[in-house]
Amino acid sequence: MTDAALFTPEDLEAGERLVLRPWQFVKGVVALDGLPDDGWTEVAFAGRSNVGKSSLINAMVRHGGLARTSNTPGRTQELNFFKPYEDKLYLVDMPGYGFAKAPKDKVETWTALIRAYLAGRPTLRRVFVLVDSRHGIKPPDRDIMKMLDTTAVPYQIVLTKGDKITVPELAAVKAKTETELSSHPAAFPIVLTTSSEKGSGMEDLRATIAALLRA
Repeated sequence: MTDAALFTPEDLEAGERLVLRPWQFVKGVVALDGLPDDGWTEVAFAGRSNVGKSSLINAMVRHGGLARTSNTPGRTQELNFFKPYEDKLYLVDMPGYGFAKAPKDKVETWTALIRAYLAGRPTLRRVFVLVDSRHGIKPPDRDIMKMLDTTAVPYQIVLTKGDKITVPELAAVKAKTETELSSHPAAFPIVLTTSSEKGSGMEDLRATIAALLRA
């Protein structure tokens, strides 16, 4: 199901075309000097550790093994770049933030990389900040949102694991999240709800990315 009122038919069709093309892993970046320099549009996926970033990317592009998934917090340790055939687009799977089990020096390194990338990347068109629908926005999410507000990087909240709570609960979390976003100047006001396991919300996410490419 999709909220068709949010998108043009062209964006919905373009979003579908994105996932009909082969996707591939391009590179893992551990320092800013390793970032691609071809000027392609980038959309990044950020979120607390184990929020489901890699699973969501795989579900969105219908490629179960594209982004590596793990139940171990802190498994993604790089900025992982993926691209579709023929489109000048990168999807960026970012290291999770807010975890406590990884060694402190690694946490500091990943955090510095995340902040440097989000603060100064001119080709970055939108950051999808993933939030577990069972828990809502937490302090580590607010820290990233505050930084994005300061650097004027557009971002949008995507609620993950929407199948893990009831429909009324999900609607309530979405409404509460949208209310909080009203005080954040860089936030896109519409919250997307998704389930990687059920595939719900993926059409909306694809159409959103397609619209960014068209703009």
